Amino acid sequence: SVFFQALFNLLIPDHAADAFSPPRLPEPGLWDLLLEQLLGGLSRWDAEHFLFIAERGYLYEHNCAFFPLYPLALRALAEGALWPLQRLLRLRSRLLLSAVLLNSLFSILAAAALYKLGCAVLRCRRLAFLAALLFSLSPANVFMAAAYSESTFAFLVFSAMWQLEKGQSWLSGLLFSLASGVRANGLINAGFFLYSRGKCFALQLQGVSGPVRKLPPLWKQLLSLASSAVLVCAGIFLPFALFQYYAYVRFCGAGTGLEPTIPKPLLQLALDKGYRLVATDGDKPPWCSQRFPVVYSYIQDAYWNVGFLRYFELRQIPNFLLALPITLLGSWAAWTYIIANPRHCLTLGLERRKSEEGGKPSAGFCCPAVFVYVVHATVLLAFGFFCMHVQVLTRFLGSSSPILYWFSAHLLQEREPLLWSEGTDHQTAAPRPEQSLRGQSGSCGKRTPENPVVRLLLNCRLITPLGKCILGFFLSFWLLGLILHCNFLPWT
Repeated sequence: SVFFQALFNLLIPDHAADAFSPPRLPEPGLWDLLLEQLLGGLSRWDAEHFLFIAERGYLYEHNCAFFPLYPLALRALAEGALWPLQRLLRLRSRLLLSAVLLNSLFSILAAAALYKLGCAVLRCRRLAFLAALLFSLSPANVFMAAAYSESTFAFLVFSAMWQLEKGQSWLSGLLFSLASGVRANGLINAGFFLYSRGKCFALQLQGVSGPVRKLPPLWKQLLSLASSAVLVCAGIFLPFALFQYYAYVRFCGAGTGLEPTIPKPLLQLALDKGYRLVATDGDKPPWCSQRFPVVYSYIQDAYWNVGFLRYFELRQIPNFLLALPITLLGSWAAWTYIIANPRHCLTLGLERRKSEEGGKPSAGFCCPAVFVYVVHATVLLAFGFFCMHVQVLTRFLGSSSPILYWFSAHLLQEREPLLWSEGTDHQTAAPRPEQSLRGQSGSCGKRTPENPVVRLLLNCRLITPLGKCILGFFLSFWLLGLILHCNFLPWT
């Protein structure tokens, strides 16, 4: 990705976009210009906000739409491991280099965490491996490489989900809490804990037998589980609440007079663009007088016109077309799961199944354990489609939910004969189609397979139209993202 963005950035002139572009202070040197030439394509659009926050802090009000943990990590790496380069590179250049290094690391770790999560939930190493490979070719890949928080968020979320599947509730809660300090949609992950606790109690209740005198210990356990769920969920919401309080003090307070002097070019930028600066003697922002002053929702409303059905305009049809592949894929995933597990969905997965009692839970995408992840992805999809700028759906889901990769891997594994021939440790023949469609084929062997994506690409003429569509979606968005986004052209 780094190589291709540098190539496309060199060959294609940048579009003159009306995006946040603060002046470079101080003037860049020779090495800064060279680094900008090599990695500048990864500092476009919202990346400018993250780099600016890491360098200058939350100077402008609309910077508060971007949460602090990722800029703090960039600053720590730039001032720590990259400190010896300060004689050659100014701070902003070191921050950009930090973003590339950090995102490369977290992308690899996120793929590994997704594989481990897939093994735990899908109970199918081959399917988990294929999903992790598809994540490496994610249609949101350019945002995983650029100075965006997507790769950090994906790593934290997938790792937290994996730890929760392993029963490590408190470690999972810590990772989910860190994720909510990276992106606002991390708050919805509290639902995983609430569901986990509710399911645990419901299954225990169904397993209780004997006289009523045995119930009090169960209620005590319920109180214990409920209290732990409340504490963990409170921890997940804490970073968001602390950041809103910080923004209130910074932009609604009277000011301490200790703030560093704002350089004149940045003051001029605020005047030219109408950006609101940190607290001064002037009028306070309107959100300061709200009963619950939340700067994040105000910025989304006032600066980007984000709200229910606000994006449903004729001129936004191209953006809806950009979001069409991920919308269809996400909807298809939910429908496939519901059709395969109607009773399980109607009972919210809270009914004890005979297969679970026998100790032999089914495997694959349609297994019971996937239910909560399908609900999570569907909620994100519906919210993003109706309430957000719809073109961001691809990276929104691609960095938040494993369903995009699990379902794509499921479709390829079930529909592509080229992948059936891999077999298992004890099977080399292709499984019967009727077995494959029931999710009971030999595709869930214990042995890690050779790279199935490479096999499909090398035999692209032999794969099915569905396989071509899935791989075409991943590869085309991967390539177009690098070409368009890195040259300030509109993208997802």
